[in-house]
Amino acid sequence: MKLFTKLAAGLTLAGALMGGTAAIAQDNVRIALVAKSLGNGFFEAAARGAEEAAEELGNAEIIYTGPTSTTAEGQIEVINSLIAQQVDAIAISANDPDAVVPALQRAMQRGITVISWDSGVAPEGREMHLAPSSNELIGQTIIKLAADHMPEGGQVAVLSATSTSTNQNAWIEEMNAVMDQYPDIEVVATVYGDDLADKSYREAQGLMQSYPDLDAIIAPTSVGIVAAAQAVQDAGKVGEVNVTGLGLPSEMAGAIESGASESFAIWNPVDLGYATAMLAYNLATDEATAEPGAEIGMGRMGTATLDDDNTAAMSEPFTYDASNIDEYKDIF
Repeated sequence: MKLFTKLAAGLTLAGALMGGTAAIAQDNVRIALVAKSLGNGFFEAAARGAEEAAEELGNAEIIYTGPTSTTAEGQIEVINSLIAQQVDAIAISANDPDAVVPALQRAMQRGITVISWDSGVAPEGREMHLAPSSNELIGQTIIKLAADHMPEGGQVAVLSATSTSTNQNAWIEEMNAVMDQYPDIEVVATVYGDDLADKSYREAQGLMQSYPDLDAIIAPTSVGIVAAAQAVQDAGKVGEVNVTGLGLPSEMAGAIESGASESFAIWNPVDLGYATAMLAYNLATDEATAEPGAEIGMGRMGTATLDDDNTAAMSEPFTYDASNIDEYKDIF
């Protein structure tokens, strides 16, 4: 068992189990929550949720970390450092599903629990993946958000994160799969802002210049959607180009107020970080095993049921607009 390798030599297994999970060990279960990059409000909110889980568990410690930019190389450096620290679990939102696999395999070989969340890792590089929602529901939601404000149809463009982002690519694929339901809407382009505010802003500007009849920009990324909304405001196209997709209420409140965005959606990142920490803890302490069909507790978020790929979905995305933005903007 991974956790027990950290116990003092004289502590027996029976003694460790005495009194239930809360009394497993004197040492905390150290769970590393690895973000795509630091300084991103979405991941900072997830870290708060993970801390809530740790406080509830009583013997868990959250190490919130990540690279300074959204690169696989930066995450690999972080993973290697965590292996050296001998953490109990690594929970990563991957910048690249494949590039981080060898480093994560080394972690698992050393007895470290590895799961991915938000943006997945290839199955050989993790024990399980927690998706914020199902890819199908997210893909259907982001195009519906645009279509709801395009009664006569028109042109939409997609501003995504990186071209290798597992989650964004899956959501866009699912969106494209239901475009036959919107025969009057044309997806004219998909561009990538690399989850960098300045690049996303320039890409949004480029879309409006290249497609002067553009009706909506769909950005399934919390960085891109804010940058696109700002670009629409600066271009004087509020009311002409609607920005929608996935964003944080705290960061999108101004865009809703200005009219640059009619609505957007997101799951609660606090809940996502909380659920991730709970799953990592239960796997690291051998309270559960990641295998198809397994049901693993997520605390107040219920139970994650793993599919044949050891993937589970947390919840459905929720739509925010002028009717409810004030209620949520101070929360996350």
